[in-house]
Amino acid sequence: MDATLIKALQLILSLSILVVLHEGGHFFFSKLFGVKVEKFFLFFDPYFHLFSTKDKWVTRLFPRLKKNETEYGVGWLPFGGYVKISGMIDESMDTEQMSKPVQSYEFRAKPAWQRLFIMIGGVLVNFLLALVIYSMVLFAWGEQYMPMKNMTMGFNFNESAKTIGFQDGDQLVAADGVDFERFDGTVYRTISEAKTVTVLRNGALIDLQMPEDMNMLQMLQENPPFLVPFVPSEVDTVLAGTPAYEAGIRGGCRIDAIDGKPVKCWSDFDNLMARKADVLAAGCSHEDSVRLRSLTVVYTDPVSAQTDTVALTLTPDYKLGIVKTSMLNYYDLATNTYGFWESIPAGVRHGLSVLSGYVSDLKYMFTSEGVKNVGSFGTIGSIFPATWDWQSFWEITAFLSIMLAFMNILPIPALDGGHVLFLLVEIITRRPPSQKFMERAQVIGMTLIFGLMLLACYNDIMKFLF
Repeated sequence: MDATLIKALQLILSLSILVVLHEGGHFFFSKLFGVKVEKFFLFFDPYFHLFSTKDKWVTRLFPRLKKNETEYGVGWLPFGGYVKISGMIDESMDTEQMSKPVQSYEFRAKPAWQRLFIMIGGVLVNFLLALVIYSMVLFAWGEQYMPMKNMTMGFNFNESAKTIGFQDGDQLVAADGVDFERFDGTVYRTISEAKTVTVLRNGALIDLQMPEDMNMLQMLQENPPFLVPFVPSEVDTVLAGTPAYEAGIRGGCRIDAIDGKPVKCWSDFDNLMARKADVLAAGCSHEDSVRLRSLTVVYTDPVSAQTDTVALTLTPDYKLGIVKTSMLNYYDLATNTYGFWESIPAGVRHGLSVLSGYVSDLKYMFTSEGVKNVGSFGTIGSIFPATWDWQSFWEITAFLSIMLAFMNILPIPALDGGHVLFLLVEIITRRPPSQKFMERAQVIGMTLIFGLMLLACYNDIMKFLF
């Protein structure tokens, strides 16, 4: 199956689960407090829908559905979903209903504390769902991670990191006195937020003072990367019929130099090859292309311990034909396993850590670079693996659930958090906002949300085109 299709199917399944359960939270508390729910839809349905329990062909097959006060269905616009709660200003903008006398089964007829529970129901479900998923992932698969203490060969750093004081081969020890426990995506955030990073260099501990304007987003976008694990430039295997194979390079050989420039690790190799690729991408003549594809490679044979120099020409798609060794060839992963009851507190701790990191990173959304990285379904879909992996699927779904919960609780009109804010004001002042105010707030909020969605879609399109 095509990788893009697999990612799309995972995205659709994940969002469907999250949306149905989120709206189910609103639905549950509405029913609990006797509020009528007129519609419960997965995806939006402007002008028409794909399926509804009120469709004639459905009610013919299942006559009892005619008596159900709630219409369940699937819309055609995959931007989420909704429940239409009777007597409430929401995205349906049903002002006609709001002009009629208040009915006992309506949202507006209920006390403020009940309406508050109805509005936070979706966020509460999404947050609890994430914790449950994380716990069950740990129970089913455990967790594997790379302990930082195992990475005894240290890291390679780019020029911006070296201007701060890092040097190739430094081992990361601590940030602001707290030890780095594992090498994962949080390392960048930890360094960007630290005042002091401690490294082990030539057997001595050295404290490096971090600049106040460290930007994690810029660190992640830098090429070459801010830091990469030091992995010796030893060849794992060589593909038959490729330039490297024809030149006599075999698995186990060590690449020592490219075009006279020393290569100590695979990041050195990648940087040298990337410079050539940049020149080719900028456009050049056929003669220049052939020249750039011509390399002089110095390598050492592990059997004879002899060094040899060979001239070769890369393939037209700029391939050498070697498979690199992984850092897993040199560093052992650690594995934690959890019993059922152990997995619950571990999953909660992990979920809270993910939420904390997500909230911390939101500040980058309001920078020029952050705006460029706002993405829609294309960006979200790209984080799913190209093959169906249930562990990755559930971990990503848990993260999206936390993201959905936090974004929805923001005090923005039209989001759950906007309604919660107005309800809290009502509870404090003992006076609800006017209907006209709520209608205007809903319009403003929906305009902001759709504007953000258009920006996200535009960014996705530009990434696809360029």
